[in-house]
Amino acid sequence: MTTEIGRTSAAQPDWKRRLFILGAAGAGALAVSGLPGRVLAATADRLKVALHANPSSLDPATGSSGSDHMYLYCLYDTLTEWDPDTLTVRPGLARSHAFTDPKTLVLDLQEGVTFHDGTPLDAEAVKFNLDRVRGEPISNIRADLATVESVEVTGPLQVTLHLKEPDSALPLILSDRVGMVVSPTALRASEGGRLDRAPVGSGPWKLVSWTDGERFLAEKHSAYWRQDRPGMQEIEILIMPDAATRLRSLQSGQTHIACQITELLQPIVKRSPKLEVRARPTIWCYILFLNASKGPLADVRVRQALNYAIDRENFIRAAMAGQGEAASMMLPKSHWAYAPEAEGRTAYDPDRAKALLAEAGFADGFTLDFRGFPDQAYVQRQEVILNQLGKVGIRGRFANAPIPETDSRWWGERQGEAYFSVWTGRPDPTNTYATLYGETSYYNPSRLKPPEGFMEAITESRSTDDQAARAKALARAQVLAMDFALNVPIAFRYQMDAVNRSVSDFGPNLLGKPKFTTAVVGA
Repeated sequence: MTTEIGRTSAAQPDWKRRLFILGAAGAGALAVSGLPGRVLAATADRLKVALHANPSSLDPATGSSGSDHMYLYCLYDTLTEWDPDTLTVRPGLARSHAFTDPKTLVLDLQEGVTFHDGTPLDAEAVKFNLDRVRGEPISNIRADLATVESVEVTGPLQVTLHLKEPDSALPLILSDRVGMVVSPTALRASEGGRLDRAPVGSGPWKLVSWTDGERFLAEKHSAYWRQDRPGMQEIEILIMPDAATRLRSLQSGQTHIACQITELLQPIVKRSPKLEVRARPTIWCYILFLNASKGPLADVRVRQALNYAIDRENFIRAAMAGQGEAASMMLPKSHWAYAPEAEGRTAYDPDRAKALLAEAGFADGFTLDFRGFPDQAYVQRQEVILNQLGKVGIRGRFANAPIPETDSRWWGERQGEAYFSVWTGRPDPTNTYATLYGETSYYNPSRLKPPEGFMEAITESRSTDDQAARAKALARAQVLAMDFALNVPIAFRYQMDAVNRSVSDFGPNLLGKPKFTTAVVGA
């Protein structure tokens, strides 16, 4: 399907200083054969990017895939933003935010912001969006604003959020999907109150066209409120699920950036004098999501057995070229909220896994319905997982489909029993845990109630802005979550983007979701 849409300066970040740059001059290049037959005419002021996934939706409230963000960031601003190195909160559409008391958050908006359709982005528009996100049945992110009691317009450019309980995480939560503001005018005129294929935001670019599984094209929002961005007049994203194909597009000059190449492709980039890999650790986690509402996985002992059956260090060596961090929980060791007391639940112990399975009545093992993606790198990772689980008697095969299709079947239709994918993280760690383990959360297909004391620990962590106190409370939630074993976290990955050296002001971030807004292509 193709959709066609009618046609305060800030210092740029010094990515060279921040990034772990891989790549050296040398001979050789990846052959350019096998590129998709859609090479487009060169455009001097167009940034060209190769991405791995088609969006599930261009409406921030209705999408289901973490990969959507790379497109959404092009089309929408957020009420707050996150620092690329620390994930601390920064101003966005809200030039300032303040808690006037523990249960009242006041947002003061930027002046002169307009949507792509020319209508103003004011307090009424923000209230409309926040009410839609937290109240409409079509919203997949209602849980993100569960602490909000009501939203009030307290000035033409001021919005006040009245909370049910203190929530220090909320400013950072507003840097994610819930803070992406959509034109109320466009929503009211849309079919079904959703803009899956006809997005109207206030971001740096506005959509020109989107062809499913092939190409996304957007042009500069001429009335964009930030004078220093976007860096390029147009952005074109070519959708290439296979990492080697993405790299070939870069080598051939078809694109400027090939996002998320695999670890095994790094040596090829090193041999090209015009290319480099810009990489850094992230909070992206390879994970086996479980639907514990049925079958053997309804027994917590079986879920715990899966965690003990995975040899994470072997997975990193075999499927990640040795570059990654074994996951003990849903946060990496470098994160401020990492909890040493939650360690041990994912230690490789096949004997313990077999004993737990026998105790649960599955001494002879059982078969699971696995879901995943069909690209070569993911199939290799699936083979490693199946091999490891097979050693304790857990069998199965993967039914693979493209990311949006698999996401829809797993999260929306709740098909399958185990889904190998990635958790792309959230800017605030409590949002990760509440989203994955909340009883009514879209991202908890089991719909199981979390362990006693879990939500209380999340609430306590959000009741203060003291980071040490927040980490202490969240540690209790992490211990409970890992004992409950609703998912199987496997390994944290690096974001590895292969980039033409002519591209400046672009690099990976701690969240692992690239933003292209400031990127500039030189000579």
